[in-house]
Amino acid sequence: MTQAAIPHDIPSLDQLTGGVFTAPTSGERAQRVRDWLASDPSMELMQAVFKELSGRDKGAARALRERLDEIKRAKGQEAIAAEWAQRAEALLAQPRLNIADAMAWQRDAAKAGAPLSREPLAGFKGQLAERIKSIEDLQHRAQVHREAAVLLAQRFEVLSTKPWQDAQAAEESLRGDVQHWLGQADEIVQSPNWSSLDARFAPQLDASKTQLGVVSEAFHSALALTVAAAADAQAPLPPVPVWADEIRVARGIPLEAAAAPAPRQAAPKVDPAVRAAAEAAVEAALAKLEQETAEGHGKASQGAAAALRAVLKEHGRLVGGALEARVHAALVAAGELEGWQRWGADKVREELVAKAEGLLKRPDGQALGGRKMQEQLRALREQWKQVDQGGAPNHALWKRFDEACNQAHKVVEAWLDKVRADAAEHKAQRLALIEELKAWTAAQPADDLKGRNRALHQFSDRWRDAGHVSEKTFAELQPLWNAALGAARAPLEGAQKASIERRQQMIAEAAELGAAPMLRIDAVKALQQRWQAEAQAVPLERRQEQKLWDAFRKPIDDAFQRKTADRERAAAAVSEHDRAVLEVSKALEAANASGDAQQIRAAVAQLEAALRGQRVAAQAAPAAADAAPAAAAEGGAPADAAAPAGEGGEAAEGGEAAATPAAAPKPAPRPVVAVRGDDRPGAQRATPAPAGRAGDRRDGRGAPAGRGGERRGDDRRGGADRGARFGDRPPREERGPRLGDAAFRAQREAMDHAQLALRKLAAQAQGEVLGQLVGAWEQRDAAALPPAAELGRGVTASVRNQWAQALGSAPAGDAGEALLRLEMAADVPTPADQIDARRALQLQLLTRRNEPGPADTWAQDAGRVLASAHDAGHARRLQSALRALLRKG
Repeated sequence: MTQAAIPHDIPSLDQLTGGVFTAPTSGERAQRVRDWLASDPSMELMQAVFKELSGRDKGAARALRERLDEIKRAKGQEAIAAEWAQRAEALLAQPRLNIADAMAWQRDAAKAGAPLSREPLAGFKGQLAERIKSIEDLQHRAQVHREAAVLLAQRFEVLSTKPWQDAQAAEESLRGDVQHWLGQADEIVQSPNWSSLDARFAPQLDASKTQLGVVSEAFHSALALTVAAAADAQAPLPPVPVWADEIRVARGIPLEAAAAPAPRQAAPKVDPAVRAAAEAAVEAALAKLEQETAEGHGKASQGAAAALRAVLKEHGRLVGGALEARVHAALVAAGELEGWQRWGADKVREELVAKAEGLLKRPDGQALGGRKMQEQLRALREQWKQVDQGGAPNHALWKRFDEACNQAHKVVEAWLDKVRADAAEHKAQRLALIEELKAWTAAQPADDLKGRNRALHQFSDRWRDAGHVSEKTFAELQPLWNAALGAARAPLEGAQKASIERRQQMIAEAAELGAAPMLRIDAVKALQQRWQAEAQAVPLERRQEQKLWDAFRKPIDDAFQRKTADRERAAAAVSEHDRAVLEVSKALEAANASGDAQQIRAAVAQLEAALRGQRVAAQAAPAAADAAPAAAAEGGAPADAAAPAGEGGEAAEGGEAAATPAAAPKPAPRPVVAVRGDDRPGAQRATPAPAGRAGDRRDGRGAPAGRGGERRGDDRRGGADRGARFGDRPPREERGPRLGDAAFRAQREAMDHAQLALRKLAAQAQGEVLGQLVGAWEQRDAAALPPAAELGRGVTASVRNQWAQALGSAPAGDAGEALLRLEMAADVPTPADQIDARRALQLQLLTRRNEPGPADTWAQDAGRVLASAHDAGHARRLQSALRALLRKG
């Protein structure tokens, strides 16, 4: 589709894209965009759609933008790829290829962003890698061939020291090995990459060829002379001393005689210092080679072996046999190490290749992000470099490894592009924030310190959350921000400095108030109000304000603590009376735990006596007892010996009581139980007073108006009658000294526990008595009836005799109505099947106005029940009613 044919109206574009613009939701729109991109539309059409869609839905247009960016990037890479392809062709066309130039081409192309994973650069990269590999292999072959020449020469030398028959047997194999070596040398020289090798390899290989040829020719000629001398006694002896001696022995010539006529010229003596220096040089090179071989350094061992051979060329004739054997063994070990090193390095390289290829093959949801991918690639390449340092390179594995790393690096490139875009945006945001702070500083009034501090904190938070930028950019922006922030904080910092000075003065005043012997609460409150006003007016940094507040509060808190400690010490001082009450309270608690009612009552009496102060005054009691007879002899009565008025006696006129010769005993005071309103759990409510008064009728009707009204009228008249009203009360009893808090709580809890224990014991005893009563009814045994004292105060001896007679006679009568009357008197619930009968009986009792009520005749009703036949249900109802009635009596 040409540029002119591309529509620009939305309906046409919507039709071409499969309904992208009419999609109801953003997610469906993005899916339609992806489906449309799968059809590979033209770039012009994608640009038109992106122009219209980017203003409507940026999320859906993201896929279009990524596709357009990829196309632009691909076009840019095509030009780069063409340039680096020309460079690769030039390198491959050179007859002599430098390995460093070939490796630099790949490195520089990757830095320039050339697509090395796509053709034609991928093909050129492979060709260069193969060329480099072949050159390195050729170098390695040349080095190994030189070593083989040395070993062949050593074989010739060794055979020259053995019998000539052994040398003759190995001659053909040696000749074949030499010819094979020469053929391989010619093959190496004729290789197309021979010219690309370093210049030192060609002369070295030629020297090895010449030396091997000379040694081989000398060996074969000497062996031919030896064979001829062995066959013909007149033939000359060979130049090899060992073989010549063998021929002499075979001819029968003594070795001494043969040596006498032709004395050999003595070898020149070697200076011991020169020999020692030569052996020291060989020893140093040998030690270096052995060390590198032991540590497994492949490349270092190759260099050390080359250095040892160079030393042997110079000093080999001066080296002893033992040292020479060590040298030979070290060279063989270095050769073996090189092979093992190459194999081990290839294993490590294969592992690195697998890791690199697995970077993009992770499971869904576990893909590495840009930064993680970058770190992984960097670590893998660093490991590859370390492997290359320890062994010969492997270009086939390097090709796979590099391709996998380049594919994974695309993720890093996308991440870096995003990071750079975000950094640029964050930089713009920070610059805009600096300008906004400057404008705010110019417009903000200087008196609103709290508002200024709050706004500056908000600006600091926005600066901190403005996004990540590079270290260089941050170093450029931070001074600008500090300058703008310092100008904005200048008024606030001046006010804070003055506020700190004022607060230091208040701290000094607080120290003076705290050190004063008498703490002035009003001054402390005024000082605290000044501090609060200062804190609200000028805000400080949180840590500094807290530090100043702690310094201000410490002397005042110390003063209050001293005051509290003094108060606690005063409250903790226990008087003699409190100790006595505490001891008796503990004794009462022990009696409560024993479960003995007599002990509990005795302990309660002791506690009441202790509360009245009798135990404290026990020491003064003997003295008072001694003084009492003397006072009686004088005819005077004690002041407290006046007899109170009896229950039916009359008060003396004028309020004076007549003195009697023997004072009546003082009535026992009521138990004093400390209570505190109704705040105790389980406290009994006050029992309401009876509705009627003396003289009221039983049916609830009041007395005639003329009777009680006059008496009430008399009570409201003058002071004489009023005094008579309150004069008949006994004098208020002495309750002893005031208790402390600990003693008060202890005696109150002990008394409560004692009352509860007594109630429990009484309930238990009452339950046992009622059980005996029901058992006697069931057995019709009057002798089993409990005594009247155990039944309670409500059961007199006559009532018990009546019950015993009922039990002694034969069962007779119906207990239904009697049980209903008992339940009405005890105010206990009636079984559901008897509710109607109880209501009917209540209606009947309302009509019997002069008949005693159930509360007055419960003892006779109980006798009627006992006179009837025993029934389990009736027994339960009788127990329930009698339990309540006996408790009331």
